Amino acid sequence: MPDVDEVLAAFEKHLQFERDLSPHTVRAYLSDLAALLTHLGEELPGLDIAALRGWLAGQHAAGLSRATLARRTACVRTFTAFAHRRGWLADDPGLLLGSAKAERPLPAVLDQQQAQAVLDTPQASEPKELRDQAIMELLYATGVRVSELCALDVDDVDRDRHVVRVLGKGRKERSVPFGLPALRAVDRWCVHGRPRWIKEGSGPALFLGVRGGRIDAGTVRRVVHARLKQVDGAPDMGPHGLRHSAATHLLEGGADLRSVQEMLGHASLNTTQIYTHVSIERLRAAYRQAHPRA
Repeated sequence: MPDVDEVLAAFEKHLQFERDLSPHTVRAYLSDLAALLTHLGEELPGLDIAALRGWLAGQHAAGLSRATLARRTACVRTFTAFAHRRGWLADDPGLLLGSAKAERPLPAVLDQQQAQAVLDTPQASEPKELRDQAIMELLYATGVRVSELCALDVDDVDRDRHVVRVLGKGRKERSVPFGLPALRAVDRWCVHGRPRWIKEGSGPALFLGVRGGRIDAGTVRRVVHARLKQVDGAPDMGPHGLRHSAATHLLEGGADLRSVQEMLGHASLNTTQIYTHVSIERLRAAYRQAHPRA
């Protein structure tokens, strides 16, 4: 039977190279597994369904959030399946473990008038202003994740077909359409802004930082927060809020749920359905405000 360090090292490789999970998820799962093994007294053969339920119950009693419990449950199920295949466990107790459900509050979104106000800015000429406008337009037009936006290269934008090639979670590639305002903003950045920031080593990155390197997620978040502050009544949110807004406005405009799922790169339609609840809440609010017998 391998020791704890060997177990963690093997599980890390499995998560990285077989499951292709993000570095953030790998770190979280390794931390969760280390906590579980400590609870077991570092005795892997003692890992059964009773031990798993006892550990998770203790986590719940300690006040951990439902989101954390859901992640730890997912980690446990992934690990027990892996350990069973390796022959470290005689059976897979994770199969008997129920899936903890994280709370899913309705996301804050812009209404369509707020989105228009955020994006309607005076024509700019400086590289930073051109870049920031292109970022805002593309985020709202496509609903891509901030990590996906940062990873875009110049050649990922198909100007003829008005689609952008995106590499999403699990390295799954998808093509996402965008409209003329986003195309014009990206073209202005690429023609009048990006060439002034290019340095040796900039590579093919579509969006650059002021030093010429590929833009990072923190910079994009600062851009979004700063732009939203300029609009009265707009909720303070990051790039993911623009993703939520784009999805909600698509559904409000008549797009079908399956198309929105494909555009956002959701593996499950259940993930996309949260935006139908946002639209229904808006419909209820409009009804209460406008109907004489509401």
